[in-house]
Amino acid sequence: MEVGPERFEELVADALDELPEALTRAMDNVVVLVEDRHREEPELLGIYEGVALTERYSDYGGVLPDRITLYRLALADVCVDEDELREEVAVTVVHEIAHHFGIDEATLHRLGWG
Repeated sequence: MEVGPERFEELVADALDELPEALTRAMDNVVVLVEDRHREEPELLGIYEGVALTERYSDYGGVLPDRITLYRLALADVCVDEDELREEVAVTVVHEIAHHFGIDEATLHRLGWG
């Protein structure tokens, strides 16, 4: 399916707005970005880059924010309509935020968020 950059950013914002407030308050030094595709892995839906909260120690500080990047074209490629895209964006947002909280890939798959 096709989705323009503005509409996709709206879907991402909606997914973030749906997160429980306690969860968003616990997030620290992280930014959510949108790009068309990952350069090396064009089928990648999203990625978390940073230091998970569970790995931050007393010497953590003065660093750039962690990055959660969602890939618009890759997500659109796996969806047939906007309803499916909305769901896939929400799942990808939760998946990448879980990495920010230190949840590994195996655990996410076991919980159905993989």
